[in-house]
Amino acid sequence: MHHYFAVHKPYGYLSQFKNNQRRKKPLLQELHDFPEGIMAVGRLDAKSEGLLLLTTNGKWSHYLRSKKFEKEYYVELGGVPSEESIEKLRKGVNISIEGKTYATLPAKVSCILKPSLKFIEDRQVRKKQHGPTSWLNITIKEGKFRQVRKMTAAVGHPTLRLIRMRFAEFQLDPLIEGQVRPLSQSELNKIEGFACQS
Repeated sequence: MHHYFAVHKPYGYLSQFKNNQRRKKPLLQELHDFPEGIMAVGRLDAKSEGLLLLTTNGKWSHYLRSKKFEKEYYVELGGVPSEESIEKLRKGVNISIEGKTYATLPAKVSCILKPSLKFIEDRQVRKKQHGPTSWLNITIKEGKFRQVRKMTAAVGHPTLRLIRMRFAEFQLDPLIEGQVRPLSQSELNKIEGFACQS
């Protein structure tokens, strides 16, 4: 019997269950009593937040990480990008992956107002005197290492905050920061092409 969870990963947590780094950081295992064999479906780095899916089903994890499924992010940038920069992100930009140039696939990108979510309001990443910030909604079908951060850097705007809001049909809302909940069978059934029995 396999297990499936949605987690609102807080800032600073590692998307793993064993700390292989010298510096101590909180791990996902501190949020819940997970079953043996649990794994993250595509990681979020320690500085990233939001929706993380966990499962004991390796085949389901592999299937969800394919380019069939979208991953949607709210991204806070340093500075305000021009329409030209946004269009570059939409069409694809060149980033470095393992020392090689990689052209990202077309993405959905739009400007948004600062999201009115409590966990966003609770943590400010830049003081006003250090310059303006702006927010984008970015949706991709890839998951290269630190891809969104590299994409925004490629058009001259560092990512200050990265929050995954959606993965395939699964939404972050209404999970609160640090919350873990099992996925229901009806939710699992929404993933087309994979018969998933919990």
